[in-house]
Amino acid sequence: MLITHDTRCALDAVVDLVNTAPEDDGTPDGLPDVAALGDFVEKHEISDVGVLSEFDLSAVRKVRGRFAAIFAEPDARITAGLINDLVAAAGTTPRLTDHDGYDWHVHYFAPGASVADHLAADCGMALAFFVVAGEQERLRRCEAPDCRHAFVDLSRNRSRRYCDSRTCGNRLHVAAYRARRKEAAG
Repeated sequence: MLITHDTRCALDAVVDLVNTAPEDDGTPDGLPDVAALGDFVEKHEISDVGVLSEFDLSAVRKVRGRFAAIFAEPDARITAGLINDLVAAAGTTPRLTDHDGYDWHVHYFAPGASVADHLAADCGMALAFFVVAGEQERLRRCEAPDCRHAFVDLSRNRSRRYCDSRTCGNRLHVAAYRARRKEAAG
């Protein structure tokens, strides 16, 4: 599956956005205020964003919940409906652009769109490409029992199980190794 630079940026943004949601275990909201939203916008180089407000923060949190539902849904038909609704509500307006030193690419958000509509349109379309390609199963949640972060499995054979193999994956492999050693010694 060919993933262009702008699609990859949108995938990174949607994964990071979903992973800012507070968890049932008491993990705090990763977007607690407008300043944190500003940091998120800057980190992901989200273009054409004006002055951010509490309204923007609230709208982005709502969009975040809708993206979380997409990562949680195993059925492609339902996922397609969720994405269609999300992208339609954003007022998608595809247009070619070559700003900030990047080659030609497509922006799906309307000029002057809010940051929430921008994320809904661009990130929604990035996720739509996976459904169209029959690759929806690549939109996953970490299998570590204490994690559940979202990620996009871009491995060649669709075998990635953890959001980060250096943390979640390694922690579980070490635990399994220690359990085997304890059993063998035991």
